Amino acid sequence: MPLLAVVHGTQDPQGTATTAELLRRVARLRPDVPVRLASVDTVREALAGLGGDVVLVPLLLGAGYHVRTDIPRAVAAAPWARVRVCPPLGPHPLLAVALEDRLAEAGASCGGASAVVLAAAGSTDPAANAAARTTARLLSIRLGRPVAAAFLHGGATAAPSPAAAVASFRAAGHAGVAVARYLLAPGWFARRAADAGGCATSAPLGAHEAVAQLVWERYDAQVRAQPAAGRVRASRSGALSSSAPGGTGTAAKIVSCWS
Repeated sequence: MPLLAVVHGTQDPQGTATTAELLRRVARLRPDVPVRLASVDTVREALAGLGGDVVLVPLLLGAGYHVRTDIPRAVAAAPWARVRVCPPLGPHPLLAVALEDRLAEAGASCGGASAVVLAAAGSTDPAANAAARTTARLLSIRLGRPVAAAFLHGGATAAPSPAAAVASFRAAGHAGVAVARYLLAPGWFARRAADAGGCATSAPLGAHEAVAQLVWERYDAQVRAQPAAGRVRASRSGALSSSAPGGTGTAAKIVSCWS
């Protein structure tokens, strides 16, 4: 069953190259499964080239607007495909593994960094920001030091900013504060995170092996689920309603592996 990976999309050449490298790593892990890439704006077009059963894995770190609205809308516009939509990548312990490695690569000890700011993109959706805070807790457990989630975007629902979080840790007595970019690829958000004032700033998650493994974990969970034909399991997003078995509406074409 083909895997369709869906990304936010970027015009940044480094971001595009990093995403492509991640998909190559994903494909190398399962050479027998077709792997395709689409942005949230090109999901329908990608499905037109696949047809039949498809497992869609959002390469997104939280359940914001794209997961709750854009992807279900695009899938609904492709009634010829039976699409099994997985949760976003985060939160998950494998992301904490990747974040720890990226911090180590950045030299995050930086004279004894005793705290970390997790710089997430942020969202106007409080649930998406809560997911980033869960990742911060997972990373804190791995590192054995405090980690605070901070947000680069999202207005009043997404606070503090990375710079404010760094300042708060320093005011609490942490002289060395590292910044972990909780972002998939280079781009505008990644550049903003670099200005937070940390003693070290890690690279985005990128084509890390743990991220590639997580993509397949999401895929496998959906394939194992094997939902009954013609039903849409209720998702936390509430974006899709259930359809009775044997239904012929668009909703009957869509299966979600959200619990």
